Amino acid sequence: MQGFVWETADEIDQALAKRVRNIRRRRKISQEQLAHDSGVSLGSIKRFENSGMISLVSLTKIAMALDLQGEIKELFTKAAYRNIEEVIREQKQNFRGGDPAI
Repeated sequence: MQGFVWETADEIDQALAKRVRNIRRRRKISQEQLAHDSGVSLGSIKRFENSGMISLVSLTKIAMALDLQGEIKELFTKAAYRNIEEVIREQKQNFRGGDPAI
């Protein structure tokens, strides 16, 4: 059973962009410097900070430039099991070395 989703994907993306922008500003890094350090175009950084739209690879590059790669690496590592069947399925997959999507 899934819970209610109170935010849209766009709202979540925009909140993430706001957090990244706040970290950048707190560290006194300009958008231009972040573009240089990350290898992500200035236009992509501006679009991300304004709209939340960015590719995963660009987000990873930005995180690395801000020394936040651990945050990206930890995504989805603490996902709670929704039911006992998920636990059993994961144990079987790990035992067999199978595809997690099966």
